[in-house]
Amino acid sequence: MIVYLHGFRSAPASIKARALKARMMERGLGERFWCEQLPVSPRAAIALAEAEIARVRRAGLQPTVVGSSLGGYYATWLAERHGLRAVLINPAVVAPLALESFVGMQDNLYTGERFEFTPRHLDQLRTLEVAAITLPERYWLLAETGDEVLDYSHAVIKYAGARQTILEGGNHGFSRWNDYLDAVIDFAVPAGDDTR
Repeated sequence: MIVYLHGFRSAPASIKARALKARMMERGLGERFWCEQLPVSPRAAIALAEAEIARVRRAGLQPTVVGSSLGGYYATWLAERHGLRAVLINPAVVAPLALESFVGMQDNLYTGERFEFTPRHLDQLRTLEVAAITLPERYWLLAETGDEVLDYSHAVIKYAGARQTILEGGNHGFSRWNDYLDAVIDFAVPAGDDTR
């Protein structure tokens, strides 16, 4: 089961979320994909994701969190707290610092909705910081060196010991995402294994 966490100013309509959902549907795994609009409040976003994780576990499945950018920051905290596997796509490693310049009114890139990002949200992000990951084998980092928003080398250090796929060039949207859809699905939902 994949719990997909989109990035800041993003949405379930993002290119990566739609591509992953479509590929899972093609493979008959459509019911094992979850992606909802995350609230602006980090605390509320985590609560929404945790509610889904609990629901999935009650159904006898083991979720894997897949997070892009800020979603990767959330996914790391959730993986550590709940003992989950995680796929991180160009993740925000120090989200409070990366987002300081965004305090104020913002537009969602996909829905057009206006929202206010506040210093209180930054404080909430700080409470979710993971100083160091445990059990690196639970993680898979996907990053492109051409990320124009975040320095990929921070993620390489943060997820040392984890599986890492670092590609030259690209951008913050992870331009070669479609090349990795099946591998991500196989990592998250191994064939014939309902416990992963």
